[in-house]
Amino acid sequence: MRLVFAGTPAFSVPCLEALFDAPDTEVVGVVSQPDRPAGRGMRLSPSPVKQVALDAGCDVITPERLRGDKDALRWLQERRPDVLVVVAFGMILPVEWLNAPRVAPLNVHASLLPRWRGAAPIERALLAGDAETGACIMHMEQGLDTGGVYACWNLPIGPQTTGAVLWEELSQLGAGLLTDTLPGIVAGDVRSVPQDDAQATYAAKLSNEDRIIDWSLPATQLDLQVRCFSPRPGARTRIDGKWLKVIRGEPCRGHTQLAPGSVASDSLAIACGGGSMYRLLEVQPEGKKAMPAADFLRGRPLSRGDVLGETGSNDAAHG
Repeated sequence: MRLVFAGTPAFSVPCLEALFDAPDTEVVGVVSQPDRPAGRGMRLSPSPVKQVALDAGCDVITPERLRGDKDALRWLQERRPDVLVVVAFGMILPVEWLNAPRVAPLNVHASLLPRWRGAAPIERALLAGDAETGACIMHMEQGLDTGGVYACWNLPIGPQTTGAVLWEELSQLGAGLLTDTLPGIVAGDVRSVPQDDAQATYAAKLSNEDRIIDWSLPATQLDLQVRCFSPRPGARTRIDGKWLKVIRGEPCRGHTQLAPGSVASDSLAIACGGGSMYRLLEVQPEGKKAMPAADFLRGRPLSRGDVLGETGSNDAAHG
C-alpha cells in the first residue's frame, strides 16, 4: 500500500507515526506547510510533521500553496499513491490532488461528522458542552468536510476535560482508527456512508475574541470556555489594564446579587450571569507564569465588589 501523507501540526504526528509502523504500508512522501518562525528567536522551524518525516528519512515537500503548483502536483503523481491521507494539513486540496490516489483521498477528522465540519471541531465541541466527540475517516471531496464517512470512533467529554487533553486523546484515537480502517478501505471491504447534511454544524475558526471572558454569561458556560482554552492559549480577562489568563476554575454553588465580573468572595469567586458564580483556581498574570489563585491574591489583593473585565474595577480607567 503506497501512501502520501499531508499534515502539519503535532496533532497529525500520531497518524503519521502509525502509518510508518503499519504492516504492508509504505509512506512514499509527506507534504507539510512551509517552515514558520517559532520560539523566542523567531527562527524558521519545520512543522512537527516535517520533522518526524525527515527523521524517518521520508521525502518531504513544503509548497506555499497547492493550487497552480505544477511541480508539487507532478511530485504527487510520480509517487503513484494508492491513498492520500490528510490530517490537519491546513490547506485546501485542489481537485487534481483529490483525483491523484488510486483508491481514495482520506481525511482523519476530529469530530463525529456531520457535527462540527470545519476548522475548529475540537474547540467547538467543548464550547457547545457536547457530551461526546470522536474521530472519523472521511472520503475527501471539494466540499468542506462533506464527503462520505467510512468509520467513526466515539470519545466521551468529561466534566473536567480540557482542550489540551481532548486534543491529545483525539490525535491518538484518530491514529488507531486510521490504521484499523485503512486495510478494509483499500480492499474495498469498507465503504463510505453519505453524511446527513441536515444534521451538519460548522466549527468556525476561532479568534482572539473567543478567548475573552464575558462575565455576563452563566458560570457553566464560562467553565466550558476556560476548559476549552486551557492551558494554552488561555481564556482571559482584564485587571489593572493587563490580561489575566484563567487556566483553571469551577462553577460555585449559591447565588450573588453583585454585577457580573465582581469579586464575590475572598477565594476569588466571581459573579457571573444570572447570579451564578465562578471560582478562579489557577491564573496567569500577563508576563508571568501560571500560579494558584491564592498566590496571585497575595501579590494583588482583591476585595469584594472589585470588578474584572474590560471596564475594570476600583481602577476603572485602567480596564
